[in-house]
Amino acid sequence: MSRINTNVSALISARVLNSNTTDQNQSLQRLSTGLRINRGSDDPAGLIASENLRKQIAGNSSAIKNAERAINIVGTAEGALNEVSAMLLDLQGLLSEAANSGGLSSEEVDANQLQVDSILNSITRISNTTEFQGIKLLNGGQAYTTSGVSDTVIADLNVNAAKLIDGATMTVAVNTVDSAETGLMYLSGSVSTDQISLQVGSNRGTTELTFAAGTTVANQATAINAVSEVTGVSAVTSGTLVILRSKDFGTDAYVSVKILGDGNQQTAYKVKTAVSGGSTDDAQIAGRDYSATVNGTSATGDGKKISIRTEMLDAEIDLTNGAGLSTATETFYITGGGADFALGASVTAQGLESIGIQNVATTSLGNSTDGYLNTLKSGGTNSLSSGNLYTAQEIVDSAIKDVSTLRGRLGSFQKNTLEVTINSLQVTGENLSSAESAIRDTDYATEISKLTRSQILVQTATNVLAQANYAPQSVLSLLG
Repeated sequence: MSRINTNVSALISARVLNSNTTDQNQSLQRLSTGLRINRGSDDPAGLIASENLRKQIAGNSSAIKNAERAINIVGTAEGALNEVSAMLLDLQGLLSEAANSGGLSSEEVDANQLQVDSILNSITRISNTTEFQGIKLLNGGQAYTTSGVSDTVIADLNVNAAKLIDGATMTVAVNTVDSAETGLMYLSGSVSTDQISLQVGSNRGTTELTFAAGTTVANQATAINAVSEVTGVSAVTSGTLVILRSKDFGTDAYVSVKILGDGNQQTAYKVKTAVSGGSTDDAQIAGRDYSATVNGTSATGDGKKISIRTEMLDAEIDLTNGAGLSTATETFYITGGGADFALGASVTAQGLESIGIQNVATTSLGNSTDGYLNTLKSGGTNSLSSGNLYTAQEIVDSAIKDVSTLRGRLGSFQKNTLEVTINSLQVTGENLSSAESAIRDTDYATEISKLTRSQILVQTATNVLAQANYAPQSVLSLLG
């Protein structure tokens, strides 16, 4: 080398040394932090993928916590409902004792009524005091609120779940396809010369009636109505016909009549399945379930009650015996309420699960037809001394069904939604963490090998640079 102003060899050695030093420092950083990607320049595409995965992991972890919190809330409500169920069973026992009026003194009835009052007060107290971190669970605070519900069309409405996105009101349109019907049958003519025996029944029960010669259609209807509590069949007259109807609606409800008499009378006295139809001695005619669509989805009919279960709405609608059973469209609105749980990694409709928890106070347990539990209190229309024990039994049956159905829904929500979601999210979290680790975490075996190589190259480049810096001094020998 005969030039000393520019030491090209030293420049090359310095560049290589800087590059090796950078690699060494990068390896040291990765080994000390445990991360392969510490800044965007390390791997731009990998950083984007890693951050997206981290977002999912964070949301996934929060969703698991939300589901665990929801299980605690459901467990709190279900525990209180278990006590309500136990008290309703005690109430059933007291009601059955009161029905044994032939062997029960008035003092004992009064004593049982005191127990009934205590049970009803306790049920209401549980309804008002069951809470989770200040949130009331059983007083209707977690039930859905509605508007535009016509009492003349809808007798009872239970909204079990509804996804109200960002609190928006949900419109529910019920479009009738077929109205509900009872079982319907006709008896033709009055009894003339010979007595007639009939077996009359429905899905509720069966009994036998005997009509003497000369019994008019009006007297036949009166006799049939007298045993309607047993048979579940009511009767009215129309000209020379007795019209029989089942008290219940739907395909499970029917009217059955069988003529048991003999002789010539049967030729004139018959069962008719239609006013202009043929006559027979034995027939059974079932009713028809209400058929409708709810927001365009076919609903399941059961008598005059329909159920709809979709991802957005789970509701049961019990129609009245009036306009709601005719071909019509009825619209109402779900305006709020319910308990919402975010069970997804991000806040979306798919990750939202909702459930409504109805009020279990005595003013809400029962039904609109027979009444509610609070009517069984002292002085109430269905108290033990009121003489309305049949109605009281219907109310208690309905209350037990309401509470057991609610407990079943909560249990199903916990088992089939919350617990399943936790298991699924845990597996998802493992896979997401594994994917994120593969992208972002340091592979120590590989990185230590890189560090060793970098350290050797740094040492080598340092020695070479020293030699390159020393080389220009050979020019001094030319100066003698």
